[in-house]
Amino acid sequence: MRFAPSPTGYLHVGGARTALFNWLFARHFSGKFILRIEDTDAERSSTAMVEGILDGLRWLGLYWDEGPYFQSQRIDQYQSVARKLLREQKAYACFCSQELLASKRELASKAKRAWKYDGTCRNLSSDQVKEKGKRYPQPIRFKVPENGTIQFQDQVFGTIEHDFQSLEDFVLLRSDGMPTYHLGVVVDDIDMRISHVIRGADHISNTPKQILIYQALEALVPVFAHVPLILGSDKTRLSKRHGATSVTAYRDQGYLHEAFRNFLALLGWSPGEDKEKMSTEELIRRFSFAGINRSNAVFNLDKLGWLNSQYLSTTPATDLFPYVKHELENAGLWNADYEGSRRTWLLGLIDLLKTRSRLLPDFVASGKPFLIDDYPIEDSARERFLKDPSLRVLIPQLASRLEELPEFTLTTAESALRGFAEESQVKAGLLINAARVLLTGQAVAPPVFEIMATLGQRRTVERLKRLSL
Repeated sequence: MRFAPSPTGYLHVGGARTALFNWLFARHFSGKFILRIEDTDAERSSTAMVEGILDGLRWLGLYWDEGPYFQSQRIDQYQSVARKLLREQKAYACFCSQELLASKRELASKAKRAWKYDGTCRNLSSDQVKEKGKRYPQPIRFKVPENGTIQFQDQVFGTIEHDFQSLEDFVLLRSDGMPTYHLGVVVDDIDMRISHVIRGADHISNTPKQILIYQALEALVPVFAHVPLILGSDKTRLSKRHGATSVTAYRDQGYLHEAFRNFLALLGWSPGEDKEKMSTEELIRRFSFAGINRSNAVFNLDKLGWLNSQYLSTTPATDLFPYVKHELENAGLWNADYEGSRRTWLLGLIDLLKTRSRLLPDFVASGKPFLIDDYPIEDSARERFLKDPSLRVLIPQLASRLEELPEFTLTTAESALRGFAEESQVKAGLLINAARVLLTGQAVAPPVFEIMATLGQRRTVERLKRLSL
């Protein structure tokens, strides 16, 4: 299996999904996953884009067994194959100028008919070829059979057939000696012994031309599986207007790579049952062509967020620690003690917050009141939970009651608050809601007794005494 991106952009969602499907298939059958960079478009390719692609694959955990190979380092091989086809009269030199071809396209457009190369140079005599070759650098075109059809069995879409008359004599080698996509991909796949090709459904129209090259070179044709496209929520092809399309952008937004990889796998593929959260091992074990859907997949950001929250909630705090450290460092909230004397405390805080987090930055937003003592109280929370006048008296008394506890735990704090509420003849909920807001500044936060236990007795009492109603 291979993944062969063009470094004219970073690794986008569609490319990442293609890479993942190839990786899963290779791992399922204990095969090899080869990375190939198709960088023959020198003007649009860049080293930065190559690094971006490699960075995205590493983040997803899609490590390759061979490569990366670069097409720009294999130009001699493509030229050699093109010349072989030329010698065997399976291809021919084309001397039509770009201006001539453009004028023919324009005429066809005005006549409202599809245009394909008309074979002007297909049957030139050897003398004509020799004479014209002195004056023009010539591209090499493949000689498509004039009659008949070509058929292949796609592992997703079934039998696909094309009439030769619908295909033009396509270019193999440009006049500057650079290979076209069709020639490069076939030569590489033959040399790298690729047995199966998984790629986007937008490549279906390329497949007949490439099969013709395989046949002309008397090489084994790989098995093709074209996967459906990925659409945005508006059912148009996924693009920048739907949000981030670069894989590393999702990393920077705070998604876990395991969650994003799981989500990608479900874009156009199903394990055959109503199950969504799957480990890498399970994805590898279950993956097959049979699970790939023919209809286009829809990129649902809400579903991705939900899946990420599922991974956050079940990931051990020790595994989340480096991610949370990174977020706290970015927010200026990191303390060296969190890797020393207060590490156990921070791990406990991570455990408290992880079941209520959707993205990694949520650990900063919801964790801030635990990390600093100077925080504002949300106006909506104050209005909703602190407007009862009796709280002006009750909260300081509750603080004193908590301060007197010889042992301060979640259980003793809860017992003290509920006992105090009963004595004061008020509902415990009045004190619980007010205390949660005063201790965190937020209306939505973890259960108040867990908050108290995490803050500890001193900080809990100080906050209840200090904060003004």
